[in-house]
Amino acid sequence: MLETKQYIQNLLKSKNIEVSAARQHLFEKYVNEAFNVEAVKQIREKQKIMVDKWILKNKIEDILAKQIVIPNATVGKPYYANLQFEKLGFSDITNVEFEGLEQYGLTFNPTLNVIEGDPSLSGDFKIKMKFNVLGEELDTEAYEKMLSLVVNANPKSLWKNIASDEGEDENWKVANYWKEDNINNFRPIGDKHIVVASKRGRSHANVGSFRDDDYAFKHFDENGWSIVCVADGAGSAKLARQGSKIACDAIIEYFSDNLSEKNFQDFDQILFDYHHKIGEDAQKKISHFVYNNLSKAAQFAHYKIDEFATKTESPLKDFHSTLIFALFKKYDFGYAILTFGVGDCPIGLLNKDLTDIKLMNWLDVGEFGGGTRFITMPEIFTSEKFSTRFGFTLIEDFSYLMLMTDGIYDAKFVVEANLEKLENWKTFVEDLKGNNEDGAGVTFESDNEKIADQLSAWMDFWSSGNHDDRTLAVIF
Repeated sequence: MLETKQYIQNLLKSKNIEVSAARQHLFEKYVNEAFNVEAVKQIREKQKIMVDKWILKNKIEDILAKQIVIPNATVGKPYYANLQFEKLGFSDITNVEFEGLEQYGLTFNPTLNVIEGDPSLSGDFKIKMKFNVLGEELDTEAYEKMLSLVVNANPKSLWKNIASDEGEDENWKVANYWKEDNINNFRPIGDKHIVVASKRGRSHANVGSFRDDDYAFKHFDENGWSIVCVADGAGSAKLARQGSKIACDAIIEYFSDNLSEKNFQDFDQILFDYHHKIGEDAQKKISHFVYNNLSKAAQFAHYKIDEFATKTESPLKDFHSTLIFALFKKYDFGYAILTFGVGDCPIGLLNKDLTDIKLMNWLDVGEFGGGTRFITMPEIFTSEKFSTRFGFTLIEDFSYLMLMTDGIYDAKFVVEANLEKLENWKTFVEDLKGNNEDGAGVTFESDNEKIADQLSAWMDFWSSGNHDDRTLAVIF
């Protein structure tokens, strides 16, 4: 009864009606009359309903007015967006549903308040969200709010893949230095195996131009040596595709003609002495051997390109190309690996248990753009740095010997300093094996007949801003 009395007192007071002391007894009987008790009860209930409805209307208006941002989606990439209504202050929102999400390849999970799926259509869309608020009548019609959904096109789909011009016959191909857009290979190389792929970059495919990268390899059964070389023709040189091919072919030709010479046979004894620490000058003899023989191979590659340029009356700079190569042989006490490099293509050697990485060359990246050097530049042979372009190591065994062009290196290692870090190479190996957003992987097993195609497919990875040719040779 206290609530009834207080309510009537406040009501009379609001009407400027005072209850005198003489009438208090009468007032007590009045507020206890059944009609007044019931009337006040109903009024207070109606007031509560009115207040609750006003609060509901405000909640609804808040939801309608509040900007709800749905994260952008991308065609072809799995999408998962938690709307997190509670963080927006919408803890009372209920019965949420979206109209038309299915046409974009998406669905809404009302239990988790999550939009998910595989977006299939790109564009800037308006989607209708329907909802209610807790406390409403069960049959209350749902409210509607329009939200923006941006589905970006898959960046890969924006690039064209125009086949390079093969011409009408073989003569046209030869005259225009045509080469296949994508090639790969897999075969034994000594007691190891090599898988290699070279893929035309998106920047070339987009305009139908040629692949500038190249590679070559050969094993010599008669003496146990193997040679692998990779070259990256400069994008600014109009005949770079031919320069890289000539460079690789020249290295194979040089070692085919010279590996049987006595000086290479003498190396077996030099290396034996080096391994067994016989004599004080074994290291010096090795350095001398590596420099003398590999420098001649590099100079031969330069000579062959220069010869071709002269023959075709073309500027030598039109054939600019980087060049790296690795010469290796297995001995009873391990593998001898000899390397040369000019340009920005790395050679990495990972030991058997992946606990050590040895970068077998330094890169001509320079302190600013344009620092790359090419095998076509005569000055590299007279530079005081020329002798540092050669590498040698003797290792008991190795898991991977890798030669790559900058189309791989730039995307996967970014900067030269990362090539010195073991963890980056481990990540790279895991990436090669399939730990990537595309799930594309290579199974490095000698009986894997699909390995070359797997490596080629892996090379389709997306890396923003990195659309150059990609070549990777892996000896394992």
